[in-house]
Amino acid sequence: QGKGLFATKNIRKGETVFVERPVVSSQFLWNALYNYRACDHCLRALETAEENAQRLLGKSSLVLPHPEQCSIRKDLHQQCPRCQVTYCSAECRQAALEQYHQVLCLGPSRDDPTHPLNKLQEAWRNMHYPPETSSIMLMARMVATVKQAKDKEWWIKTFSQFCSKTANEEEEIVHKLLGDKFKGQLELLRLLFTEALYDEHLSRWFTPEGFRSLFALVGTNGQGIGTSSLSQWVHACDALDLPMLQREELDAFIDQLYKDIEKESGEFLNCEGSGLYMLQSCCNHSCIPNAETSFPENNFLLHLTALEDIEAGEEICISYLDCCQRERSRHSRNKILRENYLFTCSCPKCLVQADDADVTSDEEEEGEGETDDAELEDEMTDV
Repeated sequence: QGKGLFATKNIRKGETVFVERPVVSSQFLWNALYNYRACDHCLRALETAEENAQRLLGKSSLVLPHPEQCSIRKDLHQQCPRCQVTYCSAECRQAALEQYHQVLCLGPSRDDPTHPLNKLQEAWRNMHYPPETSSIMLMARMVATVKQAKDKEWWIKTFSQFCSKTANEEEEIVHKLLGDKFKGQLELLRLLFTEALYDEHLSRWFTPEGFRSLFALVGTNGQGIGTSSLSQWVHACDALDLPMLQREELDAFIDQLYKDIEKESGEFLNCEGSGLYMLQSCCNHSCIPNAETSFPENNFLLHLTALEDIEAGEEICISYLDCCQRERSRHSRNKILRENYLFTCSCPKCLVQADDADVTSDEEEEGEGETDDAELEDEMTDV
């Protein structure tokens, strides 16, 4: 679990507790293969809401009403002149260049399969199919950030402040992320990672123990990020002041659109990635959380919002489980938390249910196998 975060003042339900920028973030490598297009720095969706819906539906003729409610500004988009990576703005291109992109820019080698960085990315895709639960490129950006920094020790100290695990816990996390062949896969990743990014200041990160520790750090602390220009458009449409008939028609259109998209594209709707957030990583889990994270600005800015009134001095807790998982029995909830986060929950809900039998309902038993894959989607990224 995290280190614990406590309210410094009274917070009202619905109030934003804080907005946080990640120390480092990266979109998932699988985005490109699903034709998702997001800013390479802040993960803002690059396609318009209409283009987003057309792609997810496989229907280029779709026209969205109220196109003025889409906030995507294509006229501001910029590319790295050397490797053609795309950003949502000049500010993001400059921020990436200053923090890590000089080290990671592939230049004319972008399509060269023998380039060390491309070999590393291809190896990751081959061993970690979607849904990704962490990204090797998040680790690459950590290394690149230190390599480019003038004050390397400050950055190393910053990364060391994230929650770390013991050696046996690290091994369990790597097992979760890479499966039964993890030892061989992890060593291959380490060798490719070293070939692409080795730096003397970070020599410990490239040893077998250090690399496993880095991998576990990202797996434990990485917060999943999802951005979508379509969902932004929907929220903007929800806020429109319309006559009742128009409101009903628009709501019906949006409901049907989401049903059609779900049928066509399933669950991979967002541009997705992960990031390391200093404050958010301190938040502990509760099965009855008093706050939740979201990304309402269609980029990597994390908003933590109060789900109920929080008194000054009270601990701010989020849930590492999704809504459905939180409704399951104490035994089932703790089974997921032990397997994926290596702790047993003692939140008020779990304490009240402490004397419940350590069995799951028939329905849950039947669903255990079916939900494993779905649980993997969030298991190491919603910390």
